[in-house]
Amino acid sequence: MSANTQVETVSTAADKAKLAGAAVLLVGAVVAFYLLGKQDLWMRALALIALLAAAIALFFTSESGKQLIAFGRDAIRETKKVVWPTRKEAVQMTGYVFAFVFVMALFLWLTDKTLEWVLYDLVLGWKR
Repeated sequence: MSANTQVETVSTAADKAKLAGAAVLLVGAVVAFYLLGKQDLWMRALALIALLAAAIALFFTSESGKQLIAFGRDAIRETKKVVWPTRKEAVQMTGYVFAFVFVMALFLWLTDKTLEWVLYDLVLGWKR
């Protein structure tokens, strides 16, 4: 184990303010949706969507949001490096899995029936 494990935290006051503002906007979106209960549904939905969009935009301007975007870009880049199997290989491997599952099910069924026969018929003498 490495003793140099570091935990990253939000460091600047501006970053903390952005995250707090995003949280306030998120809560405000839900509160506004219910406070506008007597309004038309489209008005309530519009207020909810607008405040949620503002909260998301504010979050993505913070350092945590920028790190999330960078992580997503890295994940997409790594996914492009994956060598995907051909259709033939995928079908072949799926067939192997189905065959293995069938053989395993057969083995477990035979084991169960053998133990049942040994315990109930031979040891206990319970004939059906």
